[in-house]
Amino acid sequence: MRLFVAVSPPPNVVEMLRGLERPDVASLRWTTEEQWHVTLRFLGEVGAPAAVADAVRAVPELLAAAGVAEVRAVLGPTVTWFPGRQVLQVPVGGLDALAGAVAQSTAPWGAPADDRPYSGHLTLARARGRARGPAGLAGASLDAAWRVADFGLVSSVLGGRGSH
Repeated sequence: MRLFVAVSPPPNVVEMLRGLERPDVASLRWTTEEQWHVTLRFLGEVGAPAAVADAVRAVPELLAAAGVAEVRAVLGPTVTWFPGRQVLQVPVGGLDALAGAVAQSTAPWGAPADDRPYSGHLTLARARGRARGPAGLAGASLDAAWRVADFGLVSSVLGGRGSH
C-alpha cells in the first residue's frame, strides 16, 4: 500500500483555495479538493500499514517531549512554481516540529531521511509530461494560518489523472 502522512487544510482554507482562478491550460493538471494536503512524510509502498498507524500514534507524545504544545500552519503568502515550473504550489510553514516527529516515528519505513530541511507545501497543479507551466499563474496572494488539530496516515493510488 502506498502511504504518506499529511495535514489537511481546514474548511476556511479549502474555501480560499476554491476561489483561486484555475484556467483551462492543456499542459496543466489541476489538483482536486480531495487531493489538497500538506505532506509531512512520504513513505511509499508499505507492506504493513497497521504497524505504521501504530507508530504514528506516538507523534503527539514526541511533540510534548520536545516542548511543542501547539502546531500552527502558515499558508502562503503567494502561489509559486517550484524551480522548473512543473509544480504550482503554495508554501506552508510552521510544520517543522510535526514533520520531525512524524519522521522519527516512521523511520523504519520509506526512504531514509536526507539532510534537507522540511519544506511544506500544498500542490495546486502539475505540468503534464515535460511541459513548463505558465509563469503567469504564480504570484496570487494567498495567506492563512490555522492550529493543526490533527494529521493522518493516507493511502494513495496512482492513476492517469494523478494520485487519489
